[in-house]
Amino acid sequence: MRRITIALSIGALLFGAVGSGSALAKHDPGHGHGHGKGGKHGTPAMSVFASGFNNPRGLTFGPGRNLYVAEGGLGGTHSSATDPCPQAHGGAAPYFGSTNDPVLGGRISKVDSHGAVSTVVDALPSSQTAPALGNLVSGVSSVAFVGRTLYGLLAGAGCSHGVPTVPNGVFRVNGPGSWTMIADLSAYLAANPQAVKNDEDFEPDGTWFSMTSLGGSLYPMDSNQGNLARVTPSGHVSRVLDFTASVGHVVPTAIIPVGSGHGKGHGKGHHGRRFAHHGGHPAFYIGNLGVFGPPDGTTPNETVWKLTGKKLRVQATGLEQVLGLARLKGSLYALEMSTTPGGPTPGTGAIVRVGKHGGLTTIVSGLVFPTGMTAGPDGALYVSEQGFGFPAGQGRVIRVTVH
Repeated sequence: MRRITIALSIGALLFGAVGSGSALAKHDPGHGHGHGKGGKHGTPAMSVFASGFNNPRGLTFGPGRNLYVAEGGLGGTHSSATDPCPQAHGGAAPYFGSTNDPVLGGRISKVDSHGAVSTVVDALPSSQTAPALGNLVSGVSSVAFVGRTLYGLLAGAGCSHGVPTVPNGVFRVNGPGSWTMIADLSAYLAANPQAVKNDEDFEPDGTWFSMTSLGGSLYPMDSNQGNLARVTPSGHVSRVLDFTASVGHVVPTAIIPVGSGHGKGHGKGHHGRRFAHHGGHPAFYIGNLGVFGPPDGTTPNETVWKLTGKKLRVQATGLEQVLGLARLKGSLYALEMSTTPGGPTPGTGAIVRVGKHGGLTTIVSGLVFPTGMTAGPDGALYVSEQGFGFPAGQGRVIRVTVH
C-alpha cells in the first residue's frame, strides 16, 4: 500500500484545505458516478450521530442496538528502529508505538441509540508511521460479534510497528476494560508468506484493516499482504484466500458477508446466516483500496468482488479507494475514502450504490476521509468520518438516511 500521497493529502488537510463541517455541507448525489435522482430513491439526509473519537475505523452494531466503534488511537513514542526485528519497507519506518497507554492507545467505544459514547476497552496498542509519511495512525481497525461476544482486530501492533510485546491479531473482549488475544496474526503471516511480495511497501506484521463474522467464525483481512483468514473463537487460524495469487497487489480493505444487512427482506439481519452460504461455501463481498501514485492511473479502477469459496467474481468496477461495504434494504453500498485517482484528496469521500449488474450511483459525496461503514437496525447507514489526519477527539460517526 503506497502512502506518500496520503501524507501529502493529510498535510493539505491539516493546513485547512477542508473544514471540519464539510461532510454535512456537501451531499451532492450527482457527484462522480451516476446520479441518484428519480425513481424510488430520494436525496439522503446526514447528521452527526456521535463524536469525540481518535482515528475511528470499523463499525458494527451489537446487542441492544448499540454501535461499536474501533479506534486507531493516537500512536506512540517507542521507535521500531530500536527493536531487533524486520522493519516495514519504504518510507513508513520507523514506526512509533504505544502499549498499555490509556491516552495514546487504541480503544473500542460503544454508542447508544441516543449518541452517548462510552469506553468498552482502551489502552490497546497504537502506532504511527514516520513523520515523513504523515504520522499515519493504526490501532484497533475493526470490530465484530460472534453471538453476543465482541471481538476486535489489531492493525497497529507488532514489532515492526513499535509494539514489540503485542502482535497484530484478533482479540476477545471479556468485559469492560478486559481483553484477551486469541489469534496471533503476525505469526500467521510469517509462517504463511504471500505468493507475490510487494517489496516497495511490505509490512512484516501486515495491515489488518477489516474483519467480519459468519457462521460462528471471524474473517480478518490484511490489506498489505493481501490475505483473508478464518479465525475460530478458539483461536485457530487458516487461510481463505491469498489475493496476490489471484489478482495481484490490489490492497483488499472491505469485507461483508453476502446478504448481510438490515432492513425489510434481509432474513436474519446483520450476520446474514441464511444468505451468505452458497453451495455450502461462505460468500462475501470484498472491496479494495488500490495503490497510490502513477500506478493507479487517472480513472477510477477499484473493484467490488463476490467471493464464493475461493472463486472471485467481479461484481462492479470503476470505484475509487474503497474502505467500507454495507448491505441495506436490498442494495449494496460502497464507501470511497476519496474519489481522486492516484491518491486521496480531503473532502472527496463518497457513498456509492452498487447495482445488481454493476452500475454505480453516488448518493453522498463530500465526506472527509471516511474509514468505515455499516448498516443500522434503524434502516440508516453509519459512517466513521475524519478517520485519519485529525487531532485527538476529532473523529466522528455520521448517520445517513437512504430512501
